[in-house]
Amino acid sequence: MSKIKFITGFLTLFLLGSLNAQEQEQNHETSVYLKGNALFIPIGIVNLGLEHQLSKKFTVQGDVLISPWKSFAGHELQYYSVSLEGRYYFDEAFKHWYIGANIAGSRFNAQKWNYWKDFVFTDEETGITRNNSDLYQKGYSVIFGVTGGYQFKISDRWNVDIYAGIGTSQDFYKGYDRVRGDRYDKAKDYNKSGEIVPYRGGVMISYKLK
Repeated sequence: MSKIKFITGFLTLFLLGSLNAQEQEQNHETSVYLKGNALFIPIGIVNLGLEHQLSKKFTVQGDVLISPWKSFAGHELQYYSVSLEGRYYFDEAFKHWYIGANIAGSRFNAQKWNYWKDFVFTDEETGITRNNSDLYQKGYSVIFGVTGGYQFKISDRWNVDIYAGIGTSQDFYKGYDRVRGDRYDKAKDYNKSGEIVPYRGGVMISYKLK
């Protein structure tokens, strides 16, 4: 819980700082970049963003991620998320190293990585035999995190943004068995879990709109 409070507090202070910087530099010329994550394109996942300059060193970015795969290499991989991020550049906006604070929400119908391997077991309480690789999860998450990255120019209008992020993910989900068609978990409604995970990253190819 203390980690969640720290990250949410950092996010609040960061975004307030961004807004204050914007108020102080109303007449500062600003730029906007449209971005796409090059790492996800080969596997059919869409990750698009829009980064807007607030002041000389502050920007705000919104992005969406869409993974439409009902089955990918034998695993459920439907994942839809939106996020909002405030960024502080140590040099100037869209140039070199930066840190950021991020908040994201997602819905998913996916199989967690630790369910990919076959492992047959019998539930002692119900007597039902299941295969670990037949189980998947469906629900939603709220994530608070921090981002670090490096952005550089390759032409007058094109940039490359390399970044990664980590945060606390609060998950609410139901577990299902795709073979039996029933729930494998014992919760009456949603299971709840929280963990610190790397949840953002990639190489964004950015085009300057203005």
